[in-house]
Amino acid sequence: MLIYDDARMRLRECAPSIEGLAAALGLDSIRAQLKEIEEKTMAQGFWDDPSAGQGILQKQKQLRDKLASYEDLKKLRDDTAELIALAEEMEDESVLTEVLEGVARTEATLASLKLATLLTGEYDSKNAILSFHAGAGGTEAQDWVQMLYRMYCHWAERHGYKVQVLDYLDGEEAGIKSVSISIAGANVYGYLRSEAGVHRLVRVSPFDSSGRRHTSFASLEVMPEIDEDNEINIDPADVKMDVFRSSGAGGQHVNKTSSAVRLTHLPTGIVVACQNERSQHQNREVAMKMLRSKLAEIKQREHLEKIEDIKGEQKEIGWGSQIRSYVFMPYTLVKDHRTGYELGNIGAVMDGDLDGFINAWLSAESAGNG
Repeated sequence: MLIYDDARMRLRECAPSIEGLAAALGLDSIRAQLKEIEEKTMAQGFWDDPSAGQGILQKQKQLRDKLASYEDLKKLRDDTAELIALAEEMEDESVLTEVLEGVARTEATLASLKLATLLTGEYDSKNAILSFHAGAGGTEAQDWVQMLYRMYCHWAERHGYKVQVLDYLDGEEAGIKSVSISIAGANVYGYLRSEAGVHRLVRVSPFDSSGRRHTSFASLEVMPEIDEDNEINIDPADVKMDVFRSSGAGGQHVNKTSSAVRLTHLPTGIVVACQNERSQHQNREVAMKMLRSKLAEIKQREHLEKIEDIKGEQKEIGWGSQIRSYVFMPYTLVKDHRTGYELGNIGAVMDGDLDGFINAWLSAESAGNG
């Protein structure tokens, strides 16, 4: 039937890419690794080292999820093709909407999995820690931090990722001075590492009674969340700990005791803080995770062999040049200055529609490395 011709053609166009994905994702290697891991988990003494055992099981889950994603894509494509064939045989036009939805989901899933093949960095599969900091500009810049914080939380929600606030410092009149969050899910760091840098806002400030246009800046640090001590070793003697009373969006409990923790890595001068857990011990654990994550990101970015090669505060994440501009006035446009990718629907972007920017950066990076 003619009404199904376009849907059938779109599915056929997906077929070569779906078949090519098997090699790009390394499915044969994944199956071999899963078999090897299964043998390890069945071996006597597997749980003698609980930490190592948990790491192996986590790796097993990641591999299984990757394999299942590909198998689900193939099944979706095949089921949609079968539905088209059945509808044409029965001359049934009532399932056209269902067919078109199946085709659209096939195309979207294919695009997502193709993008995942570009994530080849050492830490790309990890969760991510994001830290936002207001630039010069007082209340306007602090309001911009709150807008960015909301934007990335919405992006995480769109993808089914979990967000946890680690540290939070309110603005003096409005907005947020600084905030650190963890976003947990598959390949979060791989997708978000391109977002690190300075974000520029141009708008008529709601805090300016004269209605003048303002330009504000906020910086975003993106770090891979590092749990395992053996990945990033930190000498306890190199860490200074200070405790203080929590403040901000932590509820009444956090203000009653000096449970917030600030850690300073003495060799580099790097400082991290956590105040949103209920106890000093929990805050210290999270702060240590943040410190390991920041050191890992710097090590990777600076192409260093080991953490000990990070020397001095000059190695801390700097403001650098702006990566993206968000213009609300006199026109609406979000433009990435590295890739040239832009979007006029600024409302959608602020509601978390960031995938176009992320995809453009990953594609450009892949082309540059190719």
